[in-house]
Amino acid sequence: MLLAAPCSLMTQAQVVSSADLQSELIRSGETRRHNLQTIQRFLSSPRAEKALASAHINGGQVQAAVSTLSDEELAQLASRVNKAQADFAGGRLSDREVILIALAIIALTLVIIVAAH
Repeated sequence: MLLAAPCSLMTQAQVVSSADLQSELIRSGETRRHNLQTIQRFLSSPRAEKALASAHINGGQVQAAVSTLSDEELAQLASRVNKAQADFAGGRLSDREVILIALAIIALTLVIIVAAH
């Protein structure tokens, strides 16, 4: 009887309600959507478009490739984009440095995609 009680308690503790699961799925989807928008806004900026053009990279292909990244990869990329934009806005980066960061982000995205396929 003592052995049965801990098992039933463990089973109860591991049960997740469908409402909690649905809520987490919605939150995860919103986070992904936000990260995608952050990256796409950055890639659509004049600085990033200039960087893409100077590297002879098709912006549309990069935008499409970004959407294939995992949630974790998107979060990392969005974090780097936010940091680069904050540093530029704060005067810690020049326009040239932001372009180099954009190119690095694009290269990272392409490497991840190639590695995944």
